[in-house]
Amino acid sequence: MILAIDLGNTNIVIGCIDDKKIYFEERMATDLSKTELEYYVLFKTVLDLYGIHSGEIEGAIISSVVPPLVNVLKSAVEKLIGKSPFIVGSGVKTGLNILMDHPKQVGSDMIVDAVAAVKEYGAPFIVIDIGTATTMSVVDKNGNYIGGCIMPGVKVSADSLAAKAAQLSKVGFSAPAKSIGKNTVDCMKSGIIFGHAASLDGMIDRMEAELGYSCTIIATGGLAGVILPQCRHKIIEDQELLLKGLKIIYDLQTQEK
Repeated sequence: MILAIDLGNTNIVIGCIDDKKIYFEERMATDLSKTELEYYVLFKTVLDLYGIHSGEIEGAIISSVVPPLVNVLKSAVEKLIGKSPFIVGSGVKTGLNILMDHPKQVGSDMIVDAVAAVKEYGAPFIVIDIGTATTMSVVDKNGNYIGGCIMPGVKVSADSLAAKAAQLSKVGFSAPAKSIGKNTVDCMKSGIIFGHAASLDGMIDRMEAELGYSCTIIATGGLAGVILPQCRHKIIEDQELLLKGLKIIYDLQTQEK
């Protein structure tokens, strides 16, 4: 069993996984002010909730898009299990051929998602991760990671709209009955929820047109369950994609030794 952690801008996803199953997956808020001791306590509390002793964990791996917190979490994990975690990044084997102008600049979460999708679904595919940012990653029919897109996330868009428009306030993330809203709240919900879904549908159409063939579409991320029901494309929701990808990458590192 390994400890797998994905450090995102809004949430940290933590879970334990082995070759047979995922034992748990939980989310906690990303907090730049917390110390390694505070994260150690948080991680230990989660393990205790699931009856997992740190001695049962053979190793750990971390992916991150928040560089200032990487060493903090690394130290917290070392304190917790007595072993240094692998950090997804330069020098770490992923098994993925990345055809980008600057491969080292690709977000580690996007790489991890793609690694898992290659094994779970096979190429070609588009992976959508609906989090702080909504990202789309494209792997072509030859299994190459060829690029994608990054757009403002659902919550970022909603918060920005409420902050910048004096007469608009924050609204909940639930779809209205119709796309043509009859009041301010429903108009905002329509734009936020249906508008984001329409953006995804449109980007899928554009990407498949550029490729010249259809792809399997997979989605993950905290707000996927809100947006996907409003999309017109068939999209597979897989909330375990990150943990699966981290386990695959962890195994690649240990096999090297």
